[in-house]
Amino acid sequence: MKKFKKIRDKIRLHPMMAFILLTALVIVVSGILDIFDASITYNKVNARTGAYESTLATVESLLNLSGIKYIFSNTVANFVNFTPLSMLLIVLIGIGIMDRSGFLDTIFFVLTKNVAKTTVTFVFALICILVSITGDLGFIVLIPLSALLFKYGKRNPIVGIIMCFASVSLGYSINILISSTESSLMQATTLATGIISSGYYMRSYAFSFIMLAATLIGAGLITYVTERIIAPKIGKYEVDEEEIVQDKDKLTRKEMRGLLFAGIGAAIYLLIIIYNIIPNVPFGGNLLDYSQGRYIDKLFGMDSFFNSGFVFVVTFLFVIVGLLYGLGTKSIENHRDICNYLSHSLDGIGKIIVLIFFASMFVSLLRYTNIGLLLTAAISSGLNAVNFGGIPLIILVLFVGIITTFLAPNLINRWGILSGTLVPMMMTNGFTPEFAQMLFSVGTSIAYGITPAMAYFVIYVSFLEKYDKDGVSLIQAIKYILPYVLVFLVMWIALLIIWYLVGIPLGINSFIVL
Repeated sequence: MKKFKKIRDKIRLHPMMAFILLTALVIVVSGILDIFDASITYNKVNARTGAYESTLATVESLLNLSGIKYIFSNTVANFVNFTPLSMLLIVLIGIGIMDRSGFLDTIFFVLTKNVAKTTVTFVFALICILVSITGDLGFIVLIPLSALLFKYGKRNPIVGIIMCFASVSLGYSINILISSTESSLMQATTLATGIISSGYYMRSYAFSFIMLAATLIGAGLITYVTERIIAPKIGKYEVDEEEIVQDKDKLTRKEMRGLLFAGIGAAIYLLIIIYNIIPNVPFGGNLLDYSQGRYIDKLFGMDSFFNSGFVFVVTFLFVIVGLLYGLGTKSIENHRDICNYLSHSLDGIGKIIVLIFFASMFVSLLRYTNIGLLLTAAISSGLNAVNFGGIPLIILVLFVGIITTFLAPNLINRWGILSGTLVPMMMTNGFTPEFAQMLFSVGTSIAYGITPAMAYFVIYVSFLEKYDKDGVSLIQAIKYILPYVLVFLVMWIALLIIWYLVGIPLGINSFIVL
């Protein structure tokens, strides 16, 4: 057994090296495509004029002089501006003081006391799915918290990390309430409808019925896969002496006082924040972008004060509850304790930062070469020759969303390319634009968790590497998510066919067929 483990460790490719090899592959492929002058013309709706026009997609080589200059002059800037890195570092400050002060241990004890582990898994999976309305924040906040939730629950934190990432990625397009991402997609969808029929209006609750079903069923499937497949496979966690969690039967008076302080502080803070995201109230609504029409865009639009500062809003909440809990329990005695606790989660994070550096290089260079855009455009152009209808067309559009995610993970950019083809195709075959958008969005969420080019995939891999003492490979990280992906693929195909055949509305005054 030991001999087998040594052989396995030798052939297991470290995630850092995997990203280096993927980067090298992108550089070589871009050079080869450039030699053959790879390009393609596809049809796209002009966002300014609404006209259907031809667009040329070409590849930017990284093996010529300008490409080499780009690598050397932009790698550092791309790393510094890599959103997952900055968001993670800030959030870990708040998580650090909550953890070190004892707040997380206590609050997880209160929330999970006398509750079955399957119930805890289901509720947390449900939260991870619902948090998709905030965009990408779930990847940053919930993955570190999931590890601690399972650790303090005397379970393997690796199981929590896998379950959380699977839930957030697969739930990325499951929104009972319209998210800012879906709102952005609606703009492209509405433009594309003009090719067939002008003046089409898409409602904010267009997907609420089917998404409610997907949320509840999806959380149940994630719970089943976690408890029946992943947890037995991962096994028990080998705890170091400093990681040992002490058993306790009830809260002490100090802990109850700490929770009271933290609860009061959190309530006051949240009331202030909530008042400032309510539009048209006296001295309130200051965090909204009033240039937008829909409330979700006012809240999470690109120019919204709330959206741009959302990470800090959440981090400051974490700092408040951790600090007040520490003062209440006297686990924080002076300002030095505060400073040490704030940096607690950043201890030993060097390997994670290096891993994120190479991931950021891979993601940024892939984006620069336009390889994903070129291949997505090729698929868009090829769809013009397709003559499907009914269920085959539904499955086709779903798989177009899945396949193109591997090539170009950014959902909004891909839909900008493909909506001009897919929306008219679906409308010509009697389907609504809402259904076309939903199919593509769902396909994206199915593939998100197994796409290394997705920016937040590296956060998942980094925390696996942190808690797995034997190390983890990129392929192994993907294998952990595959069971979730397969059951969600089956779930979505079943839901889509049932909704189509029975004629159930997608949402309020929103249907599958025109």
